[in-house]
Amino acid sequence: MTSPPLRRRAMEAPPLPELLGCPGEMMAPLKQCVAWLDAYFHEPAALKDLPLPAIHHPVFQRDSFTRQVLWKLLKVVRLGETVSYRQLAALAGRPRAARAVGGAMRTNPLPILIPCHRVVCSSGAVGNYSAGRATKEWLLAHEGRLAEKPSCPGGSRGGGIPRPQPAGGTEDLWE
Repeated sequence: MTSPPLRRRAMEAPPLPELLGCPGEMMAPLKQCVAWLDAYFHEPAALKDLPLPAIHHPVFQRDSFTRQVLWKLLKVVRLGETVSYRQLAALAGRPRAARAVGGAMRTNPLPILIPCHRVVCSSGAVGNYSAGRATKEWLLAHEGRLAEKPSCPGGSRGGGIPRPQPAGGTEDLWE
């Protein structure tokens, strides 16, 4: 038996508690996530005052390079900043693992909350994105950052900590 088309399943999904007139039934973590996403899309400056919603996903329960990369991205690269695949690999302790960073971005279970759209090529090219390049470009523009040379993580758009340099190796598609 095949599952119903996505559109029909979405229409059959139960409405949010607010729509039912029962706002008290919405769980606090869901309210926090809704508030965070609302701020991201409508008032990004307010994000600095909001905690990131709780993240409970199996990828964060295992000790892995993917977990390390996603947490580093989350903690170091702020709204309006970008980082290259190579820089993120270096920040995660494996400077020659730019391709593996690309793999970690592909498996990101929460692409807006954990901002893999902020990871771009060293050349400034946008690079790939699970929801498509147009979406990645829109998100970067929404954050006031078009694809250009990566900014340094932890600082303002053009400043911050020095860019990590690779320990050697060849250029690669995920840098």
